[in-house]
Amino acid sequence: MKIFTKYLLLSFLFLVFQTGFAHGKEMTLQVKGSDTMVNLGQAWAEEFMKRHPQVYIAVTGGGSGTGIAALISGTCDIAEASRTIKSKEIQMAQANGIEPEEFITALDGIAIVVNPENRLNQLTISELADIFTGRIKNWKELGGENLEIVLLSREVTSGTHVFFREHVIKKGDKNNPDEFSPSALLMPSSQAIAEEIALNPNAIGYYGMGYTGDRQKTLAIAKDKSSTYYEPTIENVMQGYYYISRPLLIYTKGKPQGLVKDFMDFIFSDDGQRIVRELDFVPIK
Repeated sequence: MKIFTKYLLLSFLFLVFQTGFAHGKEMTLQVKGSDTMVNLGQAWAEEFMKRHPQVYIAVTGGGSGTGIAALISGTCDIAEASRTIKSKEIQMAQANGIEPEEFITALDGIAIVVNPENRLNQLTISELADIFTGRIKNWKELGGENLEIVLLSREVTSGTHVFFREHVIKKGDKNNPDEFSPSALLMPSSQAIAEEIALNPNAIGYYGMGYTGDRQKTLAIAKDKSSTYYEPTIENVMQGYYYISRPLLIYTKGKPQGLVKDFMDFIFSDDGQRIVRELDFVPIK
C-alpha cells in the first residue's frame, strides 16, 4: 500500500510539474528588436500584464535586425522592427519553418536633432545627405558656427540606421553609391544619441521622435529649398507632410495565436493605440 501511495504521489507531482511548465511557457512572451520601439513595447507589456497578472512579457531592444534574427531562430515570439523584413531574412525564416507575419502598429517620424546651442533651425534632405556622407564638415557651411560637425548614427543592425541610409543618404535610389561617412560615430541606442547631443554642441543625430526632449533641438526638414519645412510632429506625420517618416512594425511567427494574439489584439485596441500617442508616436487609428 505504501509503494502504491508513493507511486500516486510521484505521478501527481510529475503531472503538476508538466502542467505548470506548459502553462508557464504559454503565459510568457519574449519580445525583441527595435530600440525605437522598445519603450513602446514595454509600455504595452506593462499595461497588458496589469490586466493579466498571470502573464509575463519580456521586452528587450538591440535593433530591428537583432529582433528579426531572434524570430528566425525561434528565440522570441514577437520581433519589433522599424524597417521591413528583407527577402533573405524571409527565406531564412522559411528554412526554419517560420512564416513571418507583418503588422503595422504605429507610425514614426525620424527626428533630426542638434544641441540647443546650435543656431540652425532647418535643413533640406540634400543638406542632410551632404552632412552624413561627410561632404559638409563644418557648421559654418550651413550658416552656423565655425565648428566641425560630429556625426552620430545608430549601429548597422538598427532599422532606423537602415531607413535613414535608404531614404536620406541614398534619397530612395538603390543605385545611389553614397554611404555614411566613416567618421560617423555608431551609437548603441537612441538614448545614447540623445545624451550625446545634449552634451555636445557640435553634434547632429537622428532617432524616432518619441525620444525627443528639452535637452535636444529638433530641426524642421524639407525635401528641397522650394518646399515647406516641417517639424516631426504627430499631426505632420499623420498628414504625410513630414518627409522622414515610416511605419513601426511587429513580426510574428505565422498568424498570431493564443497569448500572442491576445497581446496583438491589445496593441490594436483603443487603449493600445492611446499608449502609442502618449509616447509621442503616431497611432494608426
